Amino acid sequence: MKQYKIGYTTGVFDLFHVGHLNILKRAKEQCEFLIVGVSTDELVGEYKNKQPVIPYGERIEIVEGIKYVDKVVPQENRDKYAAWEHLLFDVMFVGNDWKGSALFNEMENRFKRVGVDIVYFPYTKGVSSTIVNEKIKS
Repeated sequence: MKQYKIGYTTGVFDLFHVGHLNILKRAKEQCEFLIVGVSTDELVGEYKNKQPVIPYGERIEIVEGIKYVDKVVPQENRDKYAAWEHLLFDVMFVGNDWKGSALFNEMENRFKRVGVDIVYFPYTKGVSSTIVNEKIKS
């Protein structure tokens, strides 16, 4: 029996790499059912001021094809509490690069009141979509 019934994580998942795979694998190890929110192109443009290399529809297909993922949903905004109200997950999995951020400090407080845990995973060193993109360009 796994610690959690329904887990949730989100990401852009652009230029899919081993760091993405690591978070999905580790999340699935702790929950029975893993829901993954994939950021829409519009959302990425809003908060990162750039467009993903791989279009949203293709990123959805890639994430759906990962054996650790049970369901993929669009992430159209960064409101994790609204996502919880819709999906009713027990735990949210996040990279530890977000720990201590204003967004997740607020989420920890709000989720604590409804019994939802946040589990922070270590960031995979030496790999990110930005690094992959820079290697491609050089």
